[in-house]
Amino acid sequence: MSLWTSLEPASTTVDPGGSATVRLRLRNTGDVVEEYRFEAVGSLAPWTVVEPQSLRLYPGTTGSVDLTFAPPRTPDATAGPNPYAVRIVPTEHPDATTAPEGNVTITPFTQVRAELVPPTVKGRFRGRPKLAVDNLGNTKLTASVSGSDNGDQLSYDIRPGSVQIEPGRAAFVKATLRPRQIIWFGSAEQRPYTLAVQRSGAAPLDVEGTYVQRGFLPRWLMAFLSIFLALAVTFVMLWIAYKPQVRSTATEKTQEAGVSMLPPSASPSAGAPKAPSAEATPPPSAAVTEQPGGAGAGGGGSEKEEEAEAPERTAATAVQELAVDDPGGRHICYRVHAAGKGWTDAVCDGEAAGEAGSGTPLTAVNIAVSGTKGTSGGAYVADPASTEGKGKYFDPWSKAADGIDNYVGSTKKDAPDLMGFSISVDAGKGTVCQSSYVNNHDWLDLACDNPGDALEFTYVGTHDNKEWIEAVKLRV
Repeated sequence: MSLWTSLEPASTTVDPGGSATVRLRLRNTGDVVEEYRFEAVGSLAPWTVVEPQSLRLYPGTTGSVDLTFAPPRTPDATAGPNPYAVRIVPTEHPDATTAPEGNVTITPFTQVRAELVPPTVKGRFRGRPKLAVDNLGNTKLTASVSGSDNGDQLSYDIRPGSVQIEPGRAAFVKATLRPRQIIWFGSAEQRPYTLAVQRSGAAPLDVEGTYVQRGFLPRWLMAFLSIFLALAVTFVMLWIAYKPQVRSTATEKTQEAGVSMLPPSASPSAGAPKAPSAEATPPPSAAVTEQPGGAGAGGGGSEKEEEAEAPERTAATAVQELAVDDPGGRHICYRVHAAGKGWTDAVCDGEAAGEAGSGTPLTAVNIAVSGTKGTSGGAYVADPASTEGKGKYFDPWSKAADGIDNYVGSTKKDAPDLMGFSISVDAGKGTVCQSSYVNNHDWLDLACDNPGDALEFTYVGTHDNKEWIEAVKLRV
């Protein structure tokens, strides 16, 4: 059995979100009637449609099928050349399968999203927001970040000043805002500012935020000090004018002893009478105060004792137990809150928390670590108001030290679905690796953050409003 094939054209170009068509021509050069079945293979196969899917040819006749390529406008459609092949399986001679090859070049596109976390920060001397930059395009993103405001009221310390982000990934930029003038007294003042993400040859992407500068001392304290000073001055003046005079007077009592005169007829041997001796009166004895006491003082009633309930076993409880057995090791424990079901049991070091495939979304995660100097993270939840079908970060951003519970998300009855969350540990003490189970999908590949680089956090989950996570696995 023999077969002649030709791709027209052999190479083509397609835009993400668009489509391109290649025609496959084939001729049955054998001597029997043959039916051929077609199947696209390679990285473009999910986005390739073959019409018709089978073709019957008589000996010496020629036929054709159309290959339509329609890659989506997402980071999954990587820019650049993408080889493909069409597997042709003859029905009568399946061992004579052939696969002509071609090439489709996907054009690059750039899409950037940036969000301040949180959008409003407060402080007397500084504010520390984070800028989350998402690369939604299909090429590596290189951009610089700068800050500005009206009136030049703030100074900006941005680290890192530039980022390189792979398609479908995100980077977090730390910004420190410092007011140029300190408010010593008075109410807080709002200072709007802008962080700009600048790409080469493109208009900057501006993200607006607000820094609320608090006064060093509140206004009421200034009024209190003024009133207190006035009262103190008045008191001193009255004391000087009406100072009481204190004198101590001592009166001495002289006891005179009278000597009786002897009559002239008295015998010279008779002695003079003695002066009466003064007897000292003893002071009254001090009264002894008797303090109440005794068996009857506390009352004779009996108290009913109630059995205390066992404390809740959180992620911190589990990680503290591991830290006792392995003081120098690094551990991470966690549990998840499923909508309508509550908290799961705490698991540690790569075990699965949650019920994969149940269709029940998570709304919160409880995390605790040991040996990494703490952890920090923020929840990314569904946003019904989004016009792009994406979620948003849920305030506030939280962090906790070693052995302390850290919570991201919400356990309220009407809490939004948890599409994902960002998590990191101290860059010098460990790396976070994670995998999550997304509804209608499967477990995502294991991913880790890169300490010291722009990607100081790793993101667990998805960004699509129609998807959520049902289970997670974490390691440090």
